[in-house]
Amino acid sequence: MASNTMAMEECDHKLHVAVGRSLKKAATLLQWCFTHFRNTHIHLLHVYQPSTMIPTLLGKLPASQANPIVVSAYRIEEREETKRLLEKYLSLCRAAKVKASSVMGEADQVQKGIVDLMIRHDIRKLVIGGIPENCMKVKRKSSKANYVAKNAPPFCEIWFVYKGKHIWTREASETPRSLSSCAQPETAESLRSRSFQYGMNELFDLECLQSNSARTTTSTVQSEIIEKEATFSSKSSSCTSHCSLQHLDGRYLDTHSEIEEETINSQLIEAERETNAATDNALTELLKCKRKEPNKLFFVMRDQVNLFESAHAHEVKLRKEAEDALRDTLHEQQKFLDEKEEIATELQRTMRSISLLSSCAHETNRRRDEAADELSIIQASISNLWHEKQQISRQKMEALRWLERWRSRGHVAADPCNGIIGFAEDFPELAEFSLADLQNATCNFSESFKIREGGYGSIYKGEMLGRTVAIRKLHPHNMQGSAEFHQEVQVLGSVQHPHLVTLLGVCPGAWSLVYEYLPNGSLQDYLSRKGSLLPLTWNIRARWIAEIATTLCFLHSSKPETIIHGDLKLETVLLDSALSCKICEFGFSRVVKEESLYLPSFRFSNEPKGSFTYTDPEFQRTGVLTPKSDIYSFGLIILQLLTGRTPVGLAGEVRKAVSCGKLSSILDSSAGEWNSTMVTQLVELGLQCCQPKSRDRPELTPSLVKELEQLHALEERPVPSFFLCPILQEIMYDPQVAADGFTYEAKAICEWLENGRNTSPMTNLKLSHLHLTPNHALRLAIQGWLCKS
Repeated sequence: MASNTMAMEECDHKLHVAVGRSLKKAATLLQWCFTHFRNTHIHLLHVYQPSTMIPTLLGKLPASQANPIVVSAYRIEEREETKRLLEKYLSLCRAAKVKASSVMGEADQVQKGIVDLMIRHDIRKLVIGGIPENCMKVKRKSSKANYVAKNAPPFCEIWFVYKGKHIWTREASETPRSLSSCAQPETAESLRSRSFQYGMNELFDLECLQSNSARTTTSTVQSEIIEKEATFSSKSSSCTSHCSLQHLDGRYLDTHSEIEEETINSQLIEAERETNAATDNALTELLKCKRKEPNKLFFVMRDQVNLFESAHAHEVKLRKEAEDALRDTLHEQQKFLDEKEEIATELQRTMRSISLLSSCAHETNRRRDEAADELSIIQASISNLWHEKQQISRQKMEALRWLERWRSRGHVAADPCNGIIGFAEDFPELAEFSLADLQNATCNFSESFKIREGGYGSIYKGEMLGRTVAIRKLHPHNMQGSAEFHQEVQVLGSVQHPHLVTLLGVCPGAWSLVYEYLPNGSLQDYLSRKGSLLPLTWNIRARWIAEIATTLCFLHSSKPETIIHGDLKLETVLLDSALSCKICEFGFSRVVKEESLYLPSFRFSNEPKGSFTYTDPEFQRTGVLTPKSDIYSFGLIILQLLTGRTPVGLAGEVRKAVSCGKLSSILDSSAGEWNSTMVTQLVELGLQCCQPKSRDRPELTPSLVKELEQLHALEERPVPSFFLCPILQEIMYDPQVAADGFTYEAKAICEWLENGRNTSPMTNLKLSHLHLTPNHALRLAIQGWLCKS
């Protein structure tokens, strides 16, 4: 009894105030409570109602149709906003120096949530805004207040306040069951209130009861019946609502699930109908027995209660079976949906694979055709090479036979008085001619036989034993003649290379050298259009650059001594009948050991005459001749072949054009349409070779030479169309698949989408989504193609 009394006193000091989302209305309601309930602990009662519409990028969508992740995030944001609102209400209470706390619930309907919280927390005092519909003082309806007034527990006293004014009070009609042991017997007024609560029109006439004990027993039994009926009604309503919601959520179930659910619902409705009938019968029997003896009434009520409990147990069993069946059906449905999604994903992946395989098949067929063409070309090239090899062998045999014929005629090597003898011993494959032999071959060095004349001497065309030769005669007054003569004999007599001119013999008495005759002149003759020469296409020029690079790499990497040409220019690069390059005039070259190549004492005092523009600027300052000196001259030759211009100031002019983006304006238009990739690489190489400081120039390595050899064949391998980005029309390095099914370069499609576009660049139709998927298979195919190219 003492504990119950303390609980009742504690409940008397608690006041629950139902507050909504309107801060103004809640402030008015709290102010009324502060005025009329002093020294009372206030509990703020709030029901959070989840929004049915979820804002998304596509507008507001029903919660059932929106993305679950978006719905969850929005629910969290709503709950945080509700907590901030309650904190504002609590701050108002703290400002009024009133103890306050908050109770929050969650329900789809606010009025039902309020009633559930009242039952759950055993609320005895509640202040709520609004007017119930049965109050005739103000002609204004409030569905929440009406619902609370009708469905609130009987033991709760409710004050209804409207705009800061007390309108109506619903008094408590009974005490909670937890305090029933200390509660007073019910009065007629409480029975009337409870009859109103559950929709009963009959009123109990308590005068027929014979004693207080019988009256108490009847009230207790009636309370238990009403409580069980309310509990059964609440559970039936909850089950029916749950089944209805589940039925709505399961609208995509198959026909078998719908039939099963309909059967279960019909069973639940029948059970509810039986329960209601049992309840009505119990109440009818209660009214019939109100004038009978208390003991007989007690037994009748007990039988009715047992009947009600049996019906309730049956309803609980049916509800559990229905929930289990519905849970199994939903689980199977979810399993089917997951399988459907997996199948759809696999189908999409398969379609992409089929598309890629189709593209690969087309590319394979094209490559097969190309391979067949290349094979026929290779076979033709092999045949040509075999014929050329046979021709070279015949020419070599003819040269040897010619040399033997010349030696068999008994010509002496040189005039002993000149002090230059012994070439036949050092280089047995070289013939030694007399001055008379050269005079006879050139008609006494006639001007009509002269091919070219320079500061070093003159070159004549001659005929010796039925063979056309080129005779290079140095000027007698040239102080470099002796050193130049020895140097060139030493180089050309000791090395052999396809792109080095062949030295046939020497004439020490006349300081002359006899070479093979090359009918097409030099590169300078072709660039300056001397005679009726064919136009030089870009691929021919690229081939010449590769051949010169091959020869320089051979000379600079020779062992044990490095060979430096020292006078490389367009005039010293000759062309044979097949327009292949052959380098000549090694008079200014040096043959040095590698360890003494960069020593400060190594100087080159013989500056080439007439080749100042091709001379290494660092060599002009220091006098040190290195392989990088040939690299500088090679860079100028590259730029000349690309532009067709003179070498004076050419490197600076090309750098200026590149920096201004006008490289095409200085290219030689007679070469045809240049390949942009090849031109870019050659210009970059030429400018690197022409750096003023030798340490900044590249070295001619075998890998670099191989790249130059492959440049002129680049145009013969076209790029597959599906390797090109539809936006940039360039080879893709990071291909991405958009929603329209096309593949784009990642940077290009991202810029397209970032500019506010949501349509396809190819079809101009709206994209279903803006996500990009990497096309790894196409990227690997492009990389493989680039490696082979």
